[in-house]
Amino acid sequence: MIQYTKFVLDNGLRVLVHPDDTTPMAVVNIMYDAGARDEDPEKTGFAHLFEHLMFGGSVHIPDYDEPLQLAGGENNAYTTNDLTNYYLQLPAQNLETAFWLESDRMLSLAFGEKSLEVQRKVVSEEFKEHYINKPYGDVWHKLRELAYSTHPYKWMTIGKELKHVEDATLSDVKSFFFKHYRPCNAILVVAGNVQLDEVRRLAEKWFGPIESGTPYKRNLPEEPVQQEDRYLDVSADVPVDALYMAWHMCDRLDPRYFATDLLTDILGGGASSRLHQKLVKEKQLFASISCYHLGTLDPGLVVIDGKLVSGVTMETAEAAIREEVKRIMEEPVSDRELRAVINKTESMIAFEDMSVLNRANSLAFYELLGDASLINKELEKYQAVTAGDIQKVAGEIFRAGNCNILRYKGKHQ
Repeated sequence: MIQYTKFVLDNGLRVLVHPDDTTPMAVVNIMYDAGARDEDPEKTGFAHLFEHLMFGGSVHIPDYDEPLQLAGGENNAYTTNDLTNYYLQLPAQNLETAFWLESDRMLSLAFGEKSLEVQRKVVSEEFKEHYINKPYGDVWHKLRELAYSTHPYKWMTIGKELKHVEDATLSDVKSFFFKHYRPCNAILVVAGNVQLDEVRRLAEKWFGPIESGTPYKRNLPEEPVQQEDRYLDVSADVPVDALYMAWHMCDRLDPRYFATDLLTDILGGGASSRLHQKLVKEKQLFASISCYHLGTLDPGLVVIDGKLVSGVTMETAEAAIREEVKRIMEEPVSDRELRAVINKTESMIAFEDMSVLNRANSLAFYELLGDASLINKELEKYQAVTAGDIQKVAGEIFRAGNCNILRYKGKHQ
């Protein structure tokens, strides 16, 4: 059971405190309810661009990293289609340094043409290196565009087009910042060797004076139910053919999420999974194969992807995958198989909870979902999943017409 205390500042900033005196360190985690799904379709990549801009200096602190390093700390951040998360860890006696740094960049960034130009170039190079010039780098651009016709999950966090980041103006980024990076749209988690009263005092001192901002009301277009399978063939300079199949699934808060998570583990979660045992070891159709889901807050995707063995056709590979998903739709999984993936999930949750950094991140995430106490209820939801639940969600996900198939072929053939 992970203990925490929650309070809310007058400006709407939610603060969660998780004391742990077994460590000399403190963690400060700020999660913003803003991700790539909140971007203008004509100006994508901004949430990720801000991940870089937030380290470019704030109104009173020109260099974020130097004072943090002097205090013995380190930091990082990540952006997804759903959220943006910034976190740092430092010796607990230097906790106020973290409040000083994080509150100042929430107050306002040091917006300037020079800083924007530097980060624009950094992100543009990242786009080219990982998504244009890298083998299979454009897979997720193409698969998302194939699977989503309407919902903003159709583009990646790096952005839909390189041009959107290259053309970002100072006015654009200021507008995005003051719309999303406000106290009313953020969650602060302070964990580690900290005291509740001291955290409350520091939160009021450093974050209390920041203006709340206008609450952001998300009203995203809903993805229509897919009725027909979609195919896309791509030819590129890649070493081997690859097959990607993506089916629509429920959202993160749907009760079916837990059965879906276990379903993907049974099918493709490692060397003991069904797909690996059947299609890699026994039939030798794939050199590698995996099954996973995107775990997004809005309805997401279950994906099976694999690299084909030389000489195997796309049609043969697809048919073999469909045979395996048909089997799990028609036959309940065994108690032993189900118990194995539940045990694996239990171990993973226990391992993640060992790190105070992970606990702070998880508390922020569940609060973003609407209730931080969910962190202590996840395990029992996995334990309650039955073989019948697995079979039911398999039938819903793998139904006819719900699949998006990307056949990524090497030019050598």
